[in-house]
Amino acid sequence: MKIIACVRQTPDTETLIKIQPDGKSIETEGVKFVLGPFDEYALEAAAQIKEKHGGEVTAVCVGPDKVKETLRHCLAVGADKAVHVTGLDSDDALAIAMALAAQLKTMGADLIFTSTKGADSDRGVVGPMLSELMGLPYVGLVGDIQVEDGGKSVLCKRDIEGGYTETIRCQLPAVICAQKGIRGEPRYASLMAIMKAKKKPIDSVDVSSLGANGSGVHVNLEKMEYPPQRPPGRMVEGDTLDAKIEELVRLLRQEAKVI
Repeated sequence: MKIIACVRQTPDTETLIKIQPDGKSIETEGVKFVLGPFDEYALEAAAQIKEKHGGEVTAVCVGPDKVKETLRHCLAVGADKAVHVTGLDSDDALAIAMALAAQLKTMGADLIFTSTKGADSDRGVVGPMLSELMGLPYVGLVGDIQVEDGGKSVLCKRDIEGGYTETIRCQLPAVICAQKGIRGEPRYASLMAIMKAKKKPIDSVDVSSLGANGSGVHVNLEKMEYPPQRPPGRMVEGDTLDAKIEELVRLLRQEAKVI
């Protein structure tokens, strides 16, 4: 099977993010960028399917030159090849989806994985956009996937409202949005795998050569700002336990207005 994992590089969730004075970007100095935590599950699912059914996994990422570090990591944890799509000076989801679609059409694939959402943008729309642009079936928020019919279809399970599980059989090729835990926890890269990944080539493709130069940009970033600070904790006063409970109920009803 020919499997593609569309991945995204995001700031490490442990990193302290600082907004630039222009209010439209973050300070990148000292910030560690990693493979998005949700993308790790998409790549792990792709790697496990390859190991069970054969084939190859290619990781594809759109972004600046620094995303090559993330692609190296992908090569160390299951990807056989890596493609870096360059030249797109935009974080607009539609522009990214158009660039991915243009590149993937040149590659061909039986199964395309995307993540639920980017840990930084929290949008979760590139996968559906990609499937529409490529004219392929799409299954979102997949928590389990099994390949059937000799690689001609997949059986997907996903959680839906009310605590139910929905089962969908989908013909391939298709775009699958991987939910956290789709095939267990992502693997760690061994030292040997890291060393081998450093020697593997990364193919670079300029978006202009694909005919997708960002003309799909419809969303522009106007302003970034920090969330409001949380108020400090408050101790409930009272001479007795009953008095404290009474005061707590009063606060919840009159100030917090949650009861």
